[in-house]
Amino acid sequence: MHDLTLLLLLPVIGAVLIALVPAQQVNTVRRLALVTSGVALLKTCLIAYAFDASSALFQFSEETVWNARLGTSYALAIDAISLSMILLAALLTLIATMASASIKTNVKAYYILLLLLESAMLGVFMARDWSLFYVFWELTLIPLFFLIDRWGGKNRHGAALNFVLYTMGGSVFMLLSLLVLFDTTPHHSFAMADMLASGHTLSADTQLIIFLGFLLGFGVKMPIFPLHGWLPLAHVEAPSAVSILLSGVLLKMGAYGLIRSASMLPDAVIALQPVLAALALFSLIYGGLLAWRQSDLKAMIAYSSISHMGVVLLGIAALNVAGLTGAVMQMVAHGLVAGATFLLIGLLYERTHTRDINHYCSLVRVNPRFAFFTTLAFFAVVGMPGTAGFIAELHVIIGGFEHWRWAMIILSLGVMISAAYAIRTIGRLFTGPVHCEMKQIQDLRTTEMIAASILTLGFLILGFYPTPALDLISTSVHEISSLFATRL
Repeated sequence: MHDLTLLLLLPVIGAVLIALVPAQQVNTVRRLALVTSGVALLKTCLIAYAFDASSALFQFSEETVWNARLGTSYALAIDAISLSMILLAALLTLIATMASASIKTNVKAYYILLLLLESAMLGVFMARDWSLFYVFWELTLIPLFFLIDRWGGKNRHGAALNFVLYTMGGSVFMLLSLLVLFDTTPHHSFAMADMLASGHTLSADTQLIIFLGFLLGFGVKMPIFPLHGWLPLAHVEAPSAVSILLSGVLLKMGAYGLIRSASMLPDAVIALQPVLAALALFSLIYGGLLAWRQSDLKAMIAYSSISHMGVVLLGIAALNVAGLTGAVMQMVAHGLVAGATFLLIGLLYERTHTRDINHYCSLVRVNPRFAFFTTLAFFAVVGMPGTAGFIAELHVIIGGFEHWRWAMIILSLGVMISAAYAIRTIGRLFTGPVHCEMKQIQDLRTTEMIAASILTLGFLILGFYPTPALDLISTSVHEISSLFATRL
């Protein structure tokens, strides 16, 4: 069996095996889910090992025509950007599985949905046919809706419905843009390569109209202001393990789709370059200010995600090698950092039943391991030197400075706002009186320590030694940047 198809099917096979296990055997269900997500990560690493980073071509290609008349096919392939995203998705799914020990009701259904969600996410990043991409994009909604609606907080029903309506509303515009592009291809094909060639031949005005549909569809998922309304509620109400995937992977699907659609419609992106940059800078400041105002730690990280994805949008808007490199690095960095923060906050909430920052005074005295990893995670949120976020933001600043010069000071202001709420949170971990109810809280267990250590090492290694990651994405980024270089 082809490598990518096998990777796509591994979570589905795990879900089927779990479905065959009696619901009473909870430990067996958990072990099966953990083994499945671990094997999927191992398979992804093997694909990464065999990947040729020196080539900008899509690799491990698989294609089977489904309907020649409709121009649809089962087509999978990956480049370096896709590879970085499937590595992130596989890793965070394993972390989310490890962090799901608190799920006590309908455990079997929960893990089945989690694995099906992994398969759909991987499909989005591997698809080389826009119809297949759209199918996987929509498939992520089904398990996410039930994961939030059945295992979320007290406002879970509204949060799940809000998430689905926002995403489906954006998907309508994306579908309309795809249908218009499909009509322009000579052989009426949804193949990404055919649409890429066809999109370049369109007039600038036509490209602009089509790209606006993609911007709305992918902008909801990123999210871009003012399409972010679903995000804080979904994050706060979702189970913590689901929040890890929602922030760590699902938001990156929007940015990934935007990069692919920008490659198809370069004249439109160039025309909208100042608008995209303005939206990015506004989202960066707006998200940071809202995060600063939060006392709920989950809401704080949710709003900070808007700010960090603003950095991604700014890197994409720069349309040069440095900016696009920063965008991809920020996608990976934010996935690791958001995964770590939601993991730790979720574990704290399970023990304390509160997410109010004011309740965690002097946590270092009673839970030193929690305090240690949470401090490192919030340093990474700021993008301190030595973390992956610093490498990403530095590239975005360099790429943005080429076009907008001193306007990049606004990005620095966003970093300062991030520092304000991060330092406030860290201060709470080390100062103030210890609340009586916090004295009996258990520190991180072994499994939880392993999960937190993996994510922490991830963003620290990328911060101190980013060369392998930068080399991996370099060729693909240069290929995409070259599409705009001749037009700017």
